[in-house]
Amino acid sequence: MKTDRDLERQLASIDRRGYPAYKSLRGTYDFGDFELDIAHVQGDPFAAPSQLAVYVPGDVSGLPACCRDAAHRRTATEDLLVRRFSKEAAQASFKVGGSGKSGFIGTSNPGPEILARSACEIAPDGAVMLRFEAGLPAHGRTIDARAAARMLLDLIPVCVERALMLDDAGRRAAQKAAELADDQRAVRSAMRERDLVAFVADGSVLPRSSGVSAKPLAGARPFTSPESMRVTLELPHRGRVRGMGIRRGITLIVGGGYHGKSTLLKALQEGVYDHIAGDGRELVATDETAMKLRAEDSRVVHAVDISPFINNLPDGRDTRSFSTEDASGSTSQAASTVEALEAGARTLLIDEDTSATNFMVRDALMEAVVAAEHEPITPFVERVRALWERHGVSCVLVMGSSGAFFPVADSVIQMDAYEANDITERVRAVLADARLAGTYPEAPGLGVSAGKASEAGETSASSSSDQDAPASRPLELGGRLERRSTGRPGRRGRARGGDGAGTARHEHLKVRGRGRDGFSVGSYDADLRLVEQLVDAEQSAALAQMVRVVLEHGLLDGMRALRDVVDEAFRVLDEQGWEALSPYGDAACGLARPRPCELFAALNRLR
Repeated sequence: MKTDRDLERQLASIDRRGYPAYKSLRGTYDFGDFELDIAHVQGDPFAAPSQLAVYVPGDVSGLPACCRDAAHRRTATEDLLVRRFSKEAAQASFKVGGSGKSGFIGTSNPGPEILARSACEIAPDGAVMLRFEAGLPAHGRTIDARAAARMLLDLIPVCVERALMLDDAGRRAAQKAAELADDQRAVRSAMRERDLVAFVADGSVLPRSSGVSAKPLAGARPFTSPESMRVTLELPHRGRVRGMGIRRGITLIVGGGYHGKSTLLKALQEGVYDHIAGDGRELVATDETAMKLRAEDSRVVHAVDISPFINNLPDGRDTRSFSTEDASGSTSQAASTVEALEAGARTLLIDEDTSATNFMVRDALMEAVVAAEHEPITPFVERVRALWERHGVSCVLVMGSSGAFFPVADSVIQMDAYEANDITERVRAVLADARLAGTYPEAPGLGVSAGKASEAGETSASSSSDQDAPASRPLELGGRLERRSTGRPGRRGRARGGDGAGTARHEHLKVRGRGRDGFSVGSYDADLRLVEQLVDAEQSAALAQMVRVVLEHGLLDGMRALRDVVDEAFRVLDEQGWEALSPYGDAACGLARPRPCELFAALNRLR
């Protein structure tokens, strides 16, 4: 293997040559305490940065065994190392100048969510692989070897030493991250045992500092659970923790404007992910399958059975296999609901503010004016109990203006100046008076006798089976897609393994990302702007590559069930690692693992 001195000599030999001469640097170099792999060199200083990686052996990284002996601990520790390296890289970036991206050093820059990322992998023996990007310096398109030597031989080794070779403080930080991961795992396990759809620990800080910031709001009121909904969990490191447990069934969150309804729901929708310490929501957890639903005007719909919600259209179209390139708000929300069930969601999250009104409710006066036989939409309020009782699918809804869901709810939380109050009994009393006055008929949920709602829901849900859920349908896109890749992308192993020679190269579909907003693959496009639980642009980037693999292997042939397609995509990722999502087998930073339901969402939105 070549050494850092070989790299120094090679740099000197290409000084002031044309930028393509940088490609001669590809390969792996031994720096003593770590190895540097230059996997891909950019074509010119204005192109996407070069892809590099460092490999730090376990006896040098200093990672304690407790930080790497289980998958959830490794993910938390990898997240910590990415944050440490990103911080050091930000300080070293652009310390050498030049044209274009000259001098740039960077890797993934995570938000508060803890996600498995291609930027870092920890081996069972504690060895660390960290992938990053660098803009190799140039003036114009002429190589600046002196600046490159400072970047590669001085600045990057300092980043590696400070971020990835842990001292006592670094080891303590890694251990704390692993312990928090243990506690978060214990919360989710306790939720399943106690039949909870969500848990919000007392003392959590739910408000964010602004609508465009994920940082907790300074001075915000800490969350306190209502006594009637309070549960106590025993966690392995934090010990006894109290908080609000939301039971499975139908839960309403109500209250006046600006009192914290949507803030609580947003914490729940992002509670499908673990969060770092200091975020304020590190002990807020939600059923991992929960999906946030909303209206999406103009979205594409592919052969979805929306007949439970929309039927008897005036033009006679069959809604048992409904397709459109331009769905209305109600149609899109109906399709998204069925797609969520198909994807395996056990919990639906809905905010009245972002829903289609005619999909959610239809009041008595409208029914009196427009006869039922002239209305093709069966509102969600009339289906939500069946979703719970027949399919075991829970629902958490934020409602601010309509009381139509009160009779079918199992519990009601009122947010008052960011304080949560259980008003279920008060709602029962109001409904009892209304029924006596003839305003509301008897109904399931809060409409049954006081104290019986939860038992009724639990009995019905426990008798449901997976066979009740919508069957996964095949998906065949319009147009003809030619297979452009032979076989699956090859795997080179860890990023330091050679200069790439011998890696099979095929013509692949071109992928273009648009951050969290979506992506295009070949001639297909996916609009993900309203898939709200995608929290990181790197998840969208990973989805784009997964869709590329699916398309190149012809899996959307109209024969395979969509669930089988999604399962196969994740099986390949699990077995082959991040290299499976690289067109040429070289893993790079910039990808974060999405949930399977987000791949369902992306495939369902391809047009």
